[in-house]
Amino acid sequence: MEAYDFIKKAIIQGDYKSGKRLTEESLAKELKLSRTPIREAIKRLESERLITPLKRGVIVRKFTREDIKQIYDLRALLEGYAAAQGAIERNDENLQKMKEANDNFRKILKETNAKDSEQIKEIMNVNNNFHQGVLEASQNEHLRFHISNVTVLPLVFRSFYWYNQQQLNRSLELHETMYSAIYSKDRERAKTAMLEHIYQGRDHVLKHIEENDLFEEEEKK
Repeated sequence: MEAYDFIKKAIIQGDYKSGKRLTEESLAKELKLSRTPIREAIKRLESERLITPLKRGVIVRKFTREDIKQIYDLRALLEGYAAAQGAIERNDENLQKMKEANDNFRKILKETNAKDSEQIKEIMNVNNNFHQGVLEASQNEHLRFHISNVTVLPLVFRSFYWYNQQQLNRSLELHETMYSAIYSKDRERAKTAMLEHIYQGRDHVLKHIEENDLFEEEEKK
């Protein structure tokens, strides 16, 4: 596994928690690599705002309430636009990808328990497949870069792990509404469903983090 993929995965999975200090030396030793690929990985992760530079080394970034609101708002803007464009530009391959993702989502919910960690991993994968299908349907390559930078936040907070069965079912319902709207070339309905989906995710993350006192200390002063 490349240095970039390893470090990013460690941050997303919580192995490197917010506030953890990382250095080229320690990472090179842990990954048994030279410092050159580590340095390149750090630059990429800084550009994605997953880590913050220090005088010596870097620190896994901490997010404030305002960070979360702004990132989700930007995600809603971008993915809402992608859904609207997808309703106009989509092709049969895009529709098939979205349908298969929703079929798999439904199957997972019926077959396993909502608290099963393996089920959550599978749901995260099919959720990503669906959103990728919407993005591809927009036929706009420029969106891919921008959206990739705002979809990592829910992964960092592992938000799907906080959903109960009812909330997971609601996510699937909104996916199905989006698919139906895109299939029918109803751009406004597709956009509205995507906005509702993103904002529900935002509110869920904010509520959970606030209840568990996970915001930065400086924000509470």
